Parts: sequence; structure tokens; C-alpha cells
Amino acid sequence: MTDETVLIADLINVHTREKAFRELISLYKERLYWHVRKIVISHDDADDVLQNTFIKIYKNITKFNQESQLFSWMYRIATNEAITFINKRAKERKVDLSKVQEQLVANLESDVYFSGDEIQIILQKAIATLPQKQQLVFNMKYFDDLKYLEISEIVGTSVGALKASYFHAVKKIESYIKNKTD
Repeated sequence: MTDETVLIADLINVHTREKAFRELISLYKERLYWHVRKIVISHDDADDVLQNTFIKIYKNITKFNQESQLFSWMYRIATNEAITFINKRAKERKVDLSKVQEQLVANLESDVYFSGDEIQIILQKAIATLPQKQQLVFNMKYFDDLKYLEISEIVGTSVGALKASYFHAVKKIESYIKNKTD
């Protein structure tokens, strides 16, 4: 049995669930935080979304069918929670999703938890101009260094479509950065 299989068994077992869940959080918290943070931009929002993500994981671990990797399943939950959060924020503010993204990136410069330089802010602004799916694919491929097959499991899209999305995202980002730095 693999370490992941043992961890899943311990998560399902009521006698070992609490300890196994603490281990799961220890193993994946940072990685999931940065994934969520790239979507919601704000540190505080990322913390809230991450907490909701782990609550969902805890409540639904017994439904995990092990057809995908545990990591991919958790990434999918984190992605869905982050997208739901952003969509909810747009609806609450009665603005388009792209406006919410622009506002979040604009706030990034004053975020005490953001240590990036000017080019990183330009990159984040460029990413914010992309359609949501391209943002996800770009972030997972570029920042998280996930393979297309892993991304496919997470977002439920074919590898070919993901490659096309990534290609288009890169071209749009290159164009945006070129226009901002010329």
C-alpha cells in the first residue's frame, strides 16, 4: 500500500480520522493555500477559502472514490471553492467577474503579505485579464508546475484543450506585458 492509500484509509477510519486529517493538512496546506491565493489574490480571502476547502475535504473524504489522486481531488475542491468565492463576490458587488479581478489585483500593491516587485504585479494584472479557465490553467501549469494530465483531472477538461488554453493564455500575457513595459 502506498502512503496515500494508508492516509486515505486512516481518514476514513473514525478512530484515526482526526490524526490523519491533521497530517493531511500538514502535507497539503501550503500548496493549496498558494493555489487558492493565485485565484482569489488576497491573503485573508485565501485563508477563508482554504478553511472552507478543508472543511469540505473532511466532510466528503468518505465519498472520495480513489479514481484520481487525493491531491487532484483536493485541488479540484480548492479550485471550486475559490471560483465560488470570486463569483459570489462579483454577485454581491453587482459587477462583472473581470472587475472583481481588477480590484483584487489593484489591492495587491498594498497587501502586506505580497512581496513581489513591479514585474510580478504586471504579471498578476495580465493574468487577471484572462478568462477564468485560462487563468486556472496558466496558474496550475506555470506556478504550480502541474502536468497537463493532473490539470485535466482537476478541471475536467481534455489535455488537448488545456494545451490550447495555456498557449492562448501565454500569448495574451506576453502581449499585455509587452504593452506595459514598452
